[in-house]
Amino acid sequence: MLGTSMVIGDGVLTPCISVLSAVGGIKQAKSSLTQDTVVWISVAILVVLFMVQRFGTDKVGYTFAPIICVWFAFIAGIGVHNFIKFDPTVIKAINPEYIVDYFRRNKKDAWISLGGIVLAITGTEALFADVGHFTVRSVQISMCSVTYPALIMAYTGQASFLRKNNGLVGDTFYKSIPHSLYWPMFVVAVAASIIASQAMISGTFSIIQQSLSLGCFPRVKIVHTSTKYEGQVYIPEVNYLLMLACVFVTLGFRSTTKIGNAYGIAVVFVMTLTSSFLVLIMVMIWKTNILLVISYVVIIGSVELLYLSSVLYKFDQGGYLPLAFAGLLMAVMFVWNDVYRRKYYYELDHKISSEKVKEIINDTNFCRLPGLAMFYSELVQGIPPIFKHYAANVPALHSVLVFVSIKSLPISKVPLEERFLFRRVEPKELNVFRCVARYGYTDVRNEHEPFEKMLVEKLKEFIKNDFWLFHLHGTQGVTNGDQAVGADQNDVGESKEGLVNAEENQNVENGDWKRTEEEERHETLDREIEAVDRAWRAGVVHLIGENDVVASRGSGIAKRILIDYAYTILKKNLRQTDKLFDIPHKRMLKVGMTYEL
Repeated sequence: MLGTSMVIGDGVLTPCISVLSAVGGIKQAKSSLTQDTVVWISVAILVVLFMVQRFGTDKVGYTFAPIICVWFAFIAGIGVHNFIKFDPTVIKAINPEYIVDYFRRNKKDAWISLGGIVLAITGTEALFADVGHFTVRSVQISMCSVTYPALIMAYTGQASFLRKNNGLVGDTFYKSIPHSLYWPMFVVAVAASIIASQAMISGTFSIIQQSLSLGCFPRVKIVHTSTKYEGQVYIPEVNYLLMLACVFVTLGFRSTTKIGNAYGIAVVFVMTLTSSFLVLIMVMIWKTNILLVISYVVIIGSVELLYLSSVLYKFDQGGYLPLAFAGLLMAVMFVWNDVYRRKYYYELDHKISSEKVKEIINDTNFCRLPGLAMFYSELVQGIPPIFKHYAANVPALHSVLVFVSIKSLPISKVPLEERFLFRRVEPKELNVFRCVARYGYTDVRNEHEPFEKMLVEKLKEFIKNDFWLFHLHGTQGVTNGDQAVGADQNDVGESKEGLVNAEENQNVENGDWKRTEEEERHETLDREIEAVDRAWRAGVVHLIGENDVVASRGSGIAKRILIDYAYTILKKNLRQTDKLFDIPHKRMLKVGMTYEL
């Protein structure tokens, strides 16, 4: 949860620092422009960036690769130009002796400077934020053949430039660009910063979607913007919250220096947490040799911890921001996940058995009403405890009852013939069924009448298939029994003529019996189908369980604060179940029940 919260914090800081630093270059051409103007231009770009998120990156995404390729070509070319023009001897910097001398001379100041150096590698974190759509090989090829060489040439060129222009450290990037390429580079830099921001925003949406599916994030609306790619999602509530956070951070900090301090802490923290989990994977899943694990911890871990200690030194200079973001988000995620698990286990422990359902419905004081009731529940197996609560307070139930559980699958579309899975709650005469309705992320969910009509049609198909499957096994048993009886008759040594006459009479009787049984089966099936049709014509009602939760008696103060206050505040301000399922309000009844957790 801490790592996830830090990545979401990156989704706020990356657009701020990327856009603000890119737009800041305009001051080099127009020295009359103030920092306030740069800030407001950055805010305008950020607002537009978040406003276009609803259209998805599927269409505009095709322009990302060419722009990024142009960006890398530009910075690599300018780097080579500066390297040749100013001081090619900076190539000596690859000798590790120089960094040792640097730390020996500057000691504490050298350690503090690592917090600034880390910003040179934070861009790679944005590059990898949304690469889950691509193969490992494609990432390796692009990183080794394009990204890494271009960055090395760009930084080497800037080092050469600074050897001759010591006083221009603050504006190295734009000052080192040849005058004729300034405006083209400015346009490409702004476009590249928007794309880097887009990658982090998309990554934030994706990680929230995954947290939601694990029960670690409150209910939000997930909109899939692409029919091809699963991970391209848009979350309206999160999008507007990110936009407001970015605007406030940009207006509050106003410079890339303070935002850079915050950004460095967020990125290095995520890197360190990732490496920690990677050690667990190496030990528990990959079964890596312990010497390699120790080498990884000593080499990679020590470097990351060194950088982390350096960026934390600037905690009071803006570095507190990502930790504050992470703390708030982590608290929300922890509260939601903890109560979500408590509720789920409560329902599992108190779910109702088929025998209890039969007992409730067969109660002499219980009556059946004409109509079809759909009872929505998150439980796939078993009947939720809220049904018993409903039956105890309203001793009447519709003639056909279907417990519906709606589940989203990580595929674009679920074929109609595979949409509904039914199971019957025994005994048959109860007319009680369980149904799992499965949807892909591009399926239109529950357009009122069509959803109900599809469910009823598929329910009738299930009843037919279940009926004939049951009687098919029964018929095979009768046939085998008949054959066994015939074998016994052959063994008693009857005369041939008497045997033939007996067989003829038996065939006639069997034929009449089979026709009668067949007719009875058809009549029984027709009655079951007619019962569903009558219920459908009488009307459909949607029953939704609204579960309020309270801490059980005798709970400690921490548990009461967690459940009675924190979770309740979150739930009251979030999307409700009926909005998630798009249930028609005219035929919806909410059934309330309090769970003591």
